Amino acid sequence: MSTTINETHDPSLKSWIASANSATTDFPVQNLPYASFRRKGSQEAFRPGVAIGDQILDLAALAAQKPFEDKAAEALAACTGDSLNALMALGQPHWSALRLALSRALREGAALRATIEPLLVAQADAEYATPARIGDYTDFYISLHHATAVGKQFRPDNPLLPNYKWVPIGYHGRASSIGVDQKFARPVGQTRPLNEGEAPQFGPCSRLDYELELGIFVGTGNAQGDRIALADAESHVFGLCILNDWSARDIQAWEYQPLGPFLAKNFASTISPWIVTMEALEPFRTQWNRAASDPQPMPYLSSDANRAKGAFDVRMQVLLTTEKSRAEKQAPAPLSASNFRDAYWNVAQLITHHTVNGCNLQPGDMLGTGTLSGPLPAEAGSLLELTQGGKTPIELPWGEKRTFLQDGDQILMRAECVKAGYPRIGFGESAGTVLPARA
Repeated sequence: MSTTINETHDPSLKSWIASANSATTDFPVQNLPYASFRRKGSQEAFRPGVAIGDQILDLAALAAQKPFEDKAAEALAACTGDSLNALMALGQPHWSALRLALSRALREGAALRATIEPLLVAQADAEYATPARIGDYTDFYISLHHATAVGKQFRPDNPLLPNYKWVPIGYHGRASSIGVDQKFARPVGQTRPLNEGEAPQFGPCSRLDYELELGIFVGTGNAQGDRIALADAESHVFGLCILNDWSARDIQAWEYQPLGPFLAKNFASTISPWIVTMEALEPFRTQWNRAASDPQPMPYLSSDANRAKGAFDVRMQVLLTTEKSRAEKQAPAPLSASNFRDAYWNVAQLITHHTVNGCNLQPGDMLGTGTLSGPLPAEAGSLLELTQGGKTPIELPWGEKRTFLQDGDQILMRAECVKAGYPRIGFGESAGTVLPARA
């Protein structure tokens, strides 16, 4: 695998920033995820920052102080623009060097405390931009449980097409509509005719859904025509974020054959502001499993190392608020929870398959995992599954029901890595709100 356990992973490390030592924080000193931020309501330029407790270290301001040397200095100098692309392009040795330097600077007793303390911004006072300029976005379909559950609704006798267990299925999505903390208008489009032979209907989507996913940010790319081998694949990945790939199910049902998703998917995709690096996730590797009765991956997608440690134990959760619940100050209602380790394909396999035909990935490109549903009904990653296609409404604690999303509904997605004897690593939150369709 691409990284190893090192001193930045020491579970005993504490920060001189007290909030980073809380058991409930997403951002202990062992995490150090990246975002693009500025002070809320200001006209400041967005710039890279790293989360530590409830604070953000302004990396552009730190770069002006030139506190580091060698690769760490070069990596920090790449954090002065409005996105993380320049840092992503440098590659893993630079990412690791910067992580080590930041870890040492933020630990208890650090000599750089006096330099860094004035450069902190409270997360409560910040707003965020998409952390990278995403040139291309590919969405995959790597949950066998999701694919089977959805397939049963449309093809009860043959839920999985024959290629599913052989090849990571994906499609080219729309990068321009990816954002953080999105508030978007309900999409409008064509839907299936009421009766065969009639014209399709046109109007606002009535079956709006979320999809619980993770986003995979590409770091260093590859030249067109070159392939990224499985053993090298993770060294090309900068990190992971939470992804909600909103879906208009009624528009999707009318348009998806023969070429796949289009307007049902490209109106909005909401990510969390923070990218958790692959190095921070290193302690949470786990075995990647494929049932012995299933087709085994072709040689270019298989290795002993990938099977032993190619999956990641990332717990994910979906919650809902509505206009009514927010007015009554009710807590968000949990809808479902699942785990990335249950996916049918893993990060390295997606990168390798994406480039096996010579496709060139670039720094800042993003891959979506597809909906990450688990094996149990409560682990479904979409309303389409939870409500059995809208047949079984969900009862909410404040007295409302939902089959699909209504105007004013807000979906929150959270993710975390939890391990005995190690600080909790969190991903922050993806938050998106549905507004009424525009006239």
